[in-house]
Amino acid sequence: MSVTPTTAGSRGGVVKVESREVTRAEVEEFLYREAQLLDEWRLDEWLTLIEPGGRLEVPTTDWAGWDATTAGYFVADDYELIQARVKRLKSRKAHAENPHSRTHRMVSNVLLLEAGAETVWISANFLIHRYRDGGAYTYVGRYEHVLKVDPDGLRFRLRRAVPVMESMDPGARLSFIL
Repeated sequence: MSVTPTTAGSRGGVVKVESREVTRAEVEEFLYREAQLLDEWRLDEWLTLIEPGGRLEVPTTDWAGWDATTAGYFVADDYELIQARVKRLKSRKAHAENPHSRTHRMVSNVLLLEAGAETVWISANFLIHRYRDGGAYTYVGRYEHVLKVDPDGLRFRLRRAVPVMESMDPGARLSFIL
C-alpha cells in the first residue's frame, strides 16, 4: 500500500476517524513512546501497540512499492510471527541479540496522510543508531503505518519500516526491530 498526502496537513495536522479527531501530536506521542519501548528493550509492552491481526513489514532496500506477492522483504510478519519474533528476541537463543543491541531512535517529519473508516495512514522519517559488538551502525528510512484508531488510543494495524539506504554496512544486520 502506498499512500499519498491528502488535505490533512492543510487542516493543521488533524484527521477525523469515525466520531473522533486524531491529531499529529497524538500520533507523534504514540511513535515516540514506541521508540522508547524499543530502545529500552521493553518488547512485551511494545507488542501491545500492535492490534491482533496486525502486520510488521520491512521491505528490501530495492523496494519500489510492489504488492506483497512480488516484493522482497527482510521482514513480512503476521501477528503470530510478530509474537514469535518477540519471544525469540527475549530468549538466549537469539544469538545475534544476546546481549541485545543498544539503540537510539529519532522519529521526525510525522504526517497524517489519510483517514479511513477506523484507521489513519501516517508517514514519518526515522534515524536509528545501533551499537553492537564494538560497532556503530546507522539505519535511515521512513515509516508508512496504518494505525487503528480506538476511543482510548492508537495501535498498529500495519507497521512498515522502509530502509532508504542503498546497502548496509557489514555487521549492520537487521536482528532487532527496525
